[in-house]
Amino acid sequence: MDDHTPPVSGPDAADLEAFTSAFSNIEDEVGRVLLGLDDVVRSVVVGLLAGGHILLEGPPGIGKTLLARTLSRVLGIGFKRIQFTPDLMPSDVTGSNVFNQREDDFVFRPGPIFTQVLLADEINRAPAKTQAALLEAMSDRQVTVDGTTRPLPVPFFTLATQNPVESEGTYPLPEAQLDRFLMKVFVDHPALDVEVQLLEHTLAGFDASDLDAVGLKTLTDAAALAAMQATARSVRVDRELLEYIADIVGRTRQHPAVDLGASPRASIALLRCSQVLAAAEGRAYVIPDDVKALAAPVLRHRFLLQPDAELEGTRPDDVVGAILQDVPVPGSVKADA
Repeated sequence: MDDHTPPVSGPDAADLEAFTSAFSNIEDEVGRVLLGLDDVVRSVVVGLLAGGHILLEGPPGIGKTLLARTLSRVLGIGFKRIQFTPDLMPSDVTGSNVFNQREDDFVFRPGPIFTQVLLADEINRAPAKTQAALLEAMSDRQVTVDGTTRPLPVPFFTLATQNPVESEGTYPLPEAQLDRFLMKVFVDHPALDVEVQLLEHTLAGFDASDLDAVGLKTLTDAAALAAMQATARSVRVDRELLEYIADIVGRTRQHPAVDLGASPRASIALLRCSQVLAAAEGRAYVIPDDVKALAAPVLRHRFLLQPDAELEGTRPDDVVGAILQDVPVPGSVKADA
């Protein structure tokens, strides 16, 4: 294959154009409220359209909850929030069977997990047993209570927030649950000019608790999102790109600073996210730059560092960066193809 010849198959041109336009419009509309968080917004939209869940990590008060509320409003799908606390029970998440005296029988009362966008706020403030209540929902899009399995609405997207693990009163998330998150995205304090802009908006009357006053446009619905997801999954991925993805993930299992490497689920996540990013950029095929751009958020939470490496200050992103430097970039698909 010629270095500058893109693969011939892929999504229909009209579908791809519609996807790219819709993706850009969603970013712009959400960005009207979430100032200075363009990269975070893009990552979250990529994750949703890739069919996964997102873990946002950052200190309180920087817009994580506002992002979930704004996104659900723009996408035109249902939204519910669960505030995770140390005394939260699994049934508070999934729902439970309640005795109905009128019917003389038990009736299932759905929990807040029965929604389309679920904000699991400060998820690492609840103990592992309650966090585990999300596992089946995130993996299989269903909930089993007292032996009865019930499907969740479509789409089902979990946007979980957590405070940095060193914060007081937090529990580390189990490895099995971390692996269910498609990406882990860091949210930091805004730059000075962005914070000044936030203050200007506040003076002008912006109130984060009143999104109706912002005049946000609803740009999609569940059916439109399903169509966008189908378009993304039809984006062409050359075999050499598949080998590139597998090599990157595989090297997390061999790196000297890593105790436990990423699972094959990480390879699938990197593949799906790369397809969405390619479509967002208006391309019908994935290039290495798509993979590189998403490697850190897709992988940083999926492997465990050696204790000695942690003591030396090594971060997961350092490992991912080193792997990207070492893995040969496919020569048959150039970034400027």
